[in-house]
Amino acid sequence: MLGLIITLLVIWLILTILGLVIKGLAWLAAIGIILFVVTLAWVGIRRLLASRRDS
Repeated sequence: MLGLIITLLVIWLILTILGLVIKGLAWLAAIGIILFVVTLAWVGIRRLLASRRDS
């Protein structure tokens, strides 16, 4: 599961960088940033719920 999350985060970072570098693809950068933040939030919520369940 951790490998999948890291892979997704790397993909979102690559999309963001491409969107920032290539003129006219600012929308791609915005989508990459949004997906990166959503993925991090999802991981954080899952870990929080798992730690509460284990306690």
